[in-house]
Amino acid sequence: MTAIRDVRTDHSTDHAEKSTAELVRDLTDQVNRLARTEVTLAVREMKGKAKHAGAGAAFAGAGGVFAFYGGAVLIAACVLLLALVLPAWAAALIVAVALFVIAGVAVLMARKQLKQSAPMPSPAVENAKEDIHVVKEAGKR
Repeated sequence: MTAIRDVRTDHSTDHAEKSTAELVRDLTDQVNRLARTEVTLAVREMKGKAKHAGAGAAFAGAGGVFAFYGGAVLIAACVLLLALVLPAWAAALIVAVALFVIAGVAVLMARKQLKQSAPMPSPAVENAKEDIHVVKEAGKR
């Protein structure tokens, strides 16, 4: 235990003998080392997260592809079901018309939403323009 105390005592006297400039330089070096270490750790963490995000995106894409094909098979099943009571061409035509109606409704809804999101001057922009105009007019007086 005395050896530990001696090391601590020597260490504390070491700081007492250093000048303020040396202490500031040591502090700067330690802060720089700490900052580099933190950046390195952050980069490693982000690489790991990016790897997981990439894998998640790949699985989501694969799920989307299989869902698309599942939907296509379900549509084919609807055609085959109607073909039990109608000629096959009529069953396929009815399902195609139904799909086009659904697509048309979706396009109309999308169009409505896109019109609402079009960049129109908001009241805040109009108020700002009006304020600028008032300030310019006041400056002319």
